[in-house]
Parts: sequence; C-alpha cells; structure tokens
Amino acid sequence: MRGRHRNIRVALAAYAAAAIALSACGANSAGPGSDGGGGETAPENSKGTIGVLLPETATSARWEAFDKPYLESAIESEGYSANIQNAQGDVQKFASLADGMIASGVKALVIASPNPEVGASIEQKASDAGIPTIAYDRLNPGGSSDYYVTFDNIRVGELQADALVKAVADVPRAQIIQIEGAPDENNAVKFHEGQMNVLQPLYDDGTLVLVRDQFIRGWDNQLGGTTFEQILTGNGGRVDGVIAANDGMAGAVITVLQKNGLNGRVPVTGQDATLAGLQSILRGDQLMTVFKAIQTQAEATAKLAALVAEEDTAAADEYASQTTVDPKTGREIKSVLLDPEVVTRDNVKKVVDEGYVSVQSLCTPDLVAVCRELGIE
Repeated sequence: MRGRHRNIRVALAAYAAAAIALSACGANSAGPGSDGGGGETAPENSKGTIGVLLPETATSARWEAFDKPYLESAIESEGYSANIQNAQGDVQKFASLADGMIASGVKALVIASPNPEVGASIEQKASDAGIPTIAYDRLNPGGSSDYYVTFDNIRVGELQADALVKAVADVPRAQIIQIEGAPDENNAVKFHEGQMNVLQPLYDDGTLVLVRDQFIRGWDNQLGGTTFEQILTGNGGRVDGVIAANDGMAGAVITVLQKNGLNGRVPVTGQDATLAGLQSILRGDQLMTVFKAIQTQAEATAKLAALVAEEDTAAADEYASQTTVDPKTGREIKSVLLDPEVVTRDNVKKVVDEGYVSVQSLCTPDLVAVCRELGIE
C-alpha cells in the first residue's frame, strides 16, 4: 500500500496544479465517468463498492487533487471498489449522485457535503435503505451519520490562536481582527471555538483587543477580503494581527494588507497548507498554516468504511473511539478525530517531503533562494 501511495504522491503536484487552474478558470465540470448516477459495478474480486461523495473544487482543489486519489487507493487496499463522485458545487447533482449510489446498493456511503441540509437528507435516505454512512471532514448537524472522520477542528483553532498570540506578544493591547469561515458549517464553528478558547481570556483581561470577529458565508474568499478591508478602514487602518480561518481567507487578507503597506508586518494565520499559503509563509506575508494530512484521513475513512461494510459494528465502534456531539440534536456520534499540525517557515519542508506539494511548484523564481536556505531542493 505504501508503494502505491508514493506513486500517487509523484503525480499529485501536477494534479493539484491542474485542479487549481481549472477552478480559477471556472472549469468545474466533472471528469470522464463522473456524471453518472453512481451505479458503478464492482469487479468480481471486490468485496463490493464503497461510495464517496465529494462537494466541489471551486473553493479548494484538495477534493480532486488529494482526497479522491488517496480515498480510491485506500478503499481498494481494503478489498473494495471505490465509486468516487464530485458534484462540483451543484447541490442537486450531489443529491442525484447520492440517489444513484444508494440505488446501486453501495456497502457504505462516505459523505463530504456541500451544505449540512443536503448532507443530512442523504444520510437519512441511506439509513432508510440500510446503508451505513460516514460523514467525511464535515459534520451535517441534524443528520444521522453513523460515524464521523475528521481532524480535531477545535485543536485547529487553538493552534491558530496560539501562534498569533506568540507573534503579537510584544505589542501592548494588540488589536486583532478575526475572519472566519461559513457560519452554517460545523467545522468553521469548531475552528472558532478553538480560537476563542485561547483568545477570549486575553480579550477579557485587556491583553488583546478584538476589533471585530466576522464569519464569512460560503467561505467566499472575495467577500472575506472586502469584509476585512471594511473592518480595517473602520478601525483607522490599525491592525496588529489577523486570525484567518484558512489559507484562502488569509490570501484575501494579505492582498488588502499589501494595498496598505502592511503585509509582512501583520501576522496572519491560515489552514490547509495550500500551495499559495505555503508560498505566502515563505514570502513572510503569512505567519502559519495548519497541515492536515489528507492521506491519513483517507486511510482512516477507508478502514472504518470497510468495517461497517462488513457489518462489524463492534470493531467499527472500537476504531471510532472518540465522540462528536451533534450541535442540533445533542446526539453523540462515534468519531475518528485526527491530529492537525502547525506549519511555519521552519517546517514547510515537511509538507514537501510528504508529497503534498512539489519543489517545482513551491519554489517559484522569487522563492528559490528561500527554498535553498530551508533545504527545500
């Protein structure tokens, strides 16, 4: 299995670049074979098919460039066929793909939904058909997923806040702006919860000053940038640190800081260890990002999906030994919560070494000297 993953990694950088280019151009149509209703037939030597529904590529290239190949490899390593479809941001298509997979009798259904409502609806349909479901990366509050696999999202927020607090430690009553993700997405809410675990006591005692804390609907980077600019202008152009929920938001914030001659002087957090985010860190414009090893997430999901497909509930429950509480219903969901990692300038090389970003794509001409200094060659 590891040899196969190394082969995947060699191709991932080019795949990621292509996915980013496609999303930038608005070319979001699914690839060959991904427009059907999900009725893929398992080969004779397979134990059956595990269905995977991915949400889009417009806001993040990760789903096609990383999650899809890692999930496919991991599921096949468990002896199952993988039917992986991406709805490209179309909620109706997402529901239609799910209907096809349910009708085809997949052994388990892994769901990374574009919004909680459609995710919860699909979970209920699958449950009614006797198909176990795993919420992947994103929980659907009010839903009925049997299991949940994600990174510890509260810890993500704590890591972001810890890094920012250290960066502004020498600034008396440092003024902080928080630009968060979508208010209706459970992950974004958990990131914020983790941030406030660290920041709220410091706001309360006056060590830090909260200028404004703003969620951004749909994780819309452009809206995040304009919102940040309005907050900055309203505060007389003063900001000492920015919590940006992910690298996309960080990039939008940095663009505004550049316009005001503040980039590199104001620490900005991020998340996802994207190519653009890592480059911003190397340029000194972004303080940090949070690395979540998607391969680890995919392998955990495949192992859990195989257990539930084999109806080994006891083993599945033992494997998913942690718990997430549904914020709408209070239901406890058996979960696998993986550990995120902080990435700063000093350990960007780790992301490269693990195959998530290539040296060629990361080390653009303006960054060659920095890469060489950090041993990224």
